[in-house]
Amino acid sequence: MFSTRGGLLAGAILCIAAALGPSSARADDAIKVGLILESSGPFASQARQIADGAKAYLKAHGDTVAGKKIELILKDTGGAAPDVAKRLAQELVTRDKVQFLGGFVLTPNALAVAPVATQAKVPTIIMNAATSIITTKSPYIARVSFTLPQVTAPLAEWAAKNKIKHVYTLVSDYGPGNDAEAAFKKVFTAHGGEIVGSVKVPLRNPDFSPFVQRIKDAKPEAVFVFVPAGEASVAFMKSFAERGLDKTGVKLIGTGDLTDDDVLTAMGEPTLGVITSHHYSAAHESPENAAFKKAYAQVAGTSLRPNFMAVGGWDGMHLIYEVVKKLGGNVDGDKAMAFITSGVTIQSPRGTISIDPTTRDIVQDVYMRKVQKVGGQLYNVEFDKVAHVKDPGKS
Repeated sequence: MFSTRGGLLAGAILCIAAALGPSSARADDAIKVGLILESSGPFASQARQIADGAKAYLKAHGDTVAGKKIELILKDTGGAAPDVAKRLAQELVTRDKVQFLGGFVLTPNALAVAPVATQAKVPTIIMNAATSIITTKSPYIARVSFTLPQVTAPLAEWAAKNKIKHVYTLVSDYGPGNDAEAAFKKVFTAHGGEIVGSVKVPLRNPDFSPFVQRIKDAKPEAVFVFVPAGEASVAFMKSFAERGLDKTGVKLIGTGDLTDDDVLTAMGEPTLGVITSHHYSAAHESPENAAFKKAYAQVAGTSLRPNFMAVGGWDGMHLIYEVVKKLGGNVDGDKAMAFITSGVTIQSPRGTISIDPTTRDIVQDVYMRKVQKVGGQLYNVEFDKVAHVKDPGKS
């Protein structure tokens, strides 16, 4: 107890520092992980996948690491709400005393949290948001999901090599869509292809019908599509079928968001033959993926198929566990980031992944897939692989 006025002042300063300062000063034995997710609204299914993937990792590996209990604290932004995301991050840091932040379905929410991560020196793990610039906004951000350029560039090269010459592009009008469109155009045209038309659609509640009709009238050989997985991809495939493009011979190609495992069955027969490039498919064959799907089913139920966002939640927690083990349960933001950028490698359900020491972005295999029926069910079946792909958006 402080017995002088100066001591009282010093004590007050120390209390403020403990509330706002780096995440290493903790009074309890729990390692708290704050997951900021869009758990209500149009992106609720994606948020559920991330949360269940994270919970599945705890289910499979226990909730204690280096003698410290791992505690998940979930916060809901309600959708694309950068101001809300920033406020929630501040609350998690100052009130809940989290040692890690994570989650983020959407880029705008992830970008809003970057200043908080930097000021508080809290390691922040991006489990989905895929715009290339995110990791440049704070030295305390690392990504275990993917970037749109990373999964788009291999598809553009594949299209050109498979004698597709004329492509129309359709993307959602926000950061990931802009990244995907730019990456596809750059690589496809460099290999001799021609973009015959482009359209950007609203992120929220888009009506795809007039855009699909415009594409049909242009008669391209193929259409490249990026829309967020979930409601938007289902709506696009419905319009694609209703306008008859699946019967005209126009090839449909896109990133894996388009034929997301979570909604592939709901989209049905029109998806057969669609070619996509992505970093994970539920059909991927490996012991790690089998163990992941088993643990996921125990958390989410057997009727739900895990998708790439669930893998992001799983691998995000895997990385956090590795950090906690390395630091012996005494998590310090700077030491955590030093370990994350030291060349750590993880065996993921998708294959081997690592974090680029310079960019703090993921390095991983990207797969070419085709929608086919396997045992009467629709799956993204992998038929080719590009190994150890970095984010070309930062190259």
